[in-house]
Order: sequence, then C-alpha cells, then structure tokens
Amino acid sequence: MIIESFQNEKIKYITKLLTDNRFRKKSGVFAVEGQQENERAQKYNFEAVEFYICENIFNGNTPKEKIHLVSDKVYEKIAYRGSSEGIIGVYKTKETHLNNFQPKGNSTVIIVEGVEKPGNLGAILRSCEAFGIDALIVADGKTDFYNPNVIRSSVGCLFGMEVFQAENNEVFEFLQKNSFNIYTTIMDESSKNMFERDFTKRSAVLFGTEHSGLSNFWNGKGQNTLIPMTGSIDSLNLSNAVAITCYETLRQKKS
Repeated sequence: MIIESFQNEKIKYITKLLTDNRFRKKSGVFAVEGQQENERAQKYNFEAVEFYICENIFNGNTPKEKIHLVSDKVYEKIAYRGSSEGIIGVYKTKETHLNNFQPKGNSTVIIVEGVEKPGNLGAILRSCEAFGIDALIVADGKTDFYNPNVIRSSVGCLFGMEVFQAENNEVFEFLQKNSFNIYTTIMDESSKNMFERDFTKRSAVLFGTEHSGLSNFWNGKGQNTLIPMTGSIDSLNLSNAVAITCYETLRQKKS
C-alpha cells in the first residue's frame, strides 16, 4: 500500500522528526535522507528502525527493515532535496560520553565551541573524516549532530566519526587528563603559525565561532596557533579554517 495523503500519521511523524529538534531528541531516533547517507549509517552499525521509500525514484537495494512506500508527491513534501534518491531512513541515536573516548598516542582531535550552523558542523565533520581526525568534540554546542542539515552537509561522514558534545569544563578536564597538547586559535602577540606546531604528538585544536572566536574560558589554557595568511582579510570561514588545519595535521603525520 502506497501512502498518498499528507495527513497520514506516519507522514506527520517523519515530517516532525525532520523538522523538530526537541521531538527528535525526545524520540531517541533521527532521520537520514539520501542513498549514500543511509548506506553509511548502516555501514557503521547504526540501528535502523524503518524506511520511507518512493519506488519511482529509489534504485538501490531494498532494506530489510520495515518499509513505508510513499507517492512521488508525498516524498517531495517530506524530503529536503525533493525528488532526489527516494529514501529516508529512521535510526536510533547513539549516546556516547566523552570519557568513553580512548585516544591513541598521536591522536588529533578538533574542538569547536558554540557552533550554531548545522551546515558548518556538517562541513567540519566532512573535513575531519577526510583527513583522519580521531574525534570531533563540540563544546557548549548550539546544535546537535543528528540535525538533518548536519547529516546532509557531512554527506554521511558523521556516521564514521567519533563525535562528542560536552561543556567547556568537561572538555578541558578531558584534555588535561589525557595529556593533550592544546592549541587555541586566539589572535594575540603570542600566536605562532600552524607550521611551527608539532601535530605528530597528541594534539587538540580549538576553534570558536566566526562572530566572536573562542570564549574567555579558553584564555591561557592553550598555545595560540593561527593559519598564516598573506591577504588583507584576517580570518577565514570556520569550516575552511578547520579543513586547512586538518590537512596540516595529516601532512605532518605523513611526512
């Protein structure tokens, strides 16, 4: 049976799951749109609950879990990308605590404080996964990892990454306890450029918001490190700055 009504209770449910952050957190599940993103969620052992599939669009392998077939018009309504790929999956969230993370001897972690834009967080996840960052930690976060825009902009890279959210105090205690070299990105006279830092050892690089940078909490808690630039602008988009830093950590480890 194909669901053709926008008033169907399952359609109301999946729509709310995609658009209501509080409802998603309360439900303990989240939605994943797109074939590649769903394949990655299953590859990294996220537990699937059900799927919404438009047969006229979807051309992948049919999941074994419960399937709700929907019409083209219904799919266009519930999917952010309209007619693309024809599949939305629902998965159980994974609850992880920062203290469960066991860093390697030369682990590199990226920490972003107060990030608000889901698209930025997704782009950061994509760079972290691409360049072998061991974990992404969101300190004092304003958005959650299971926001559909995070999943979409990360192209599903979220699912293969170690990701954590914690308050600033908890993050700092974790870094100290595990003997991380802490590199902050606060502009002052003590800053060195990133090429002068040694990322081959256990390292944590912290970034603040594009608007105001790192909060006062991090003053004096790390070694200030900046990306050298020759243009007239004095800052980069957050996700670009993270991407450049991630690449430099990988370059040093491969040298």
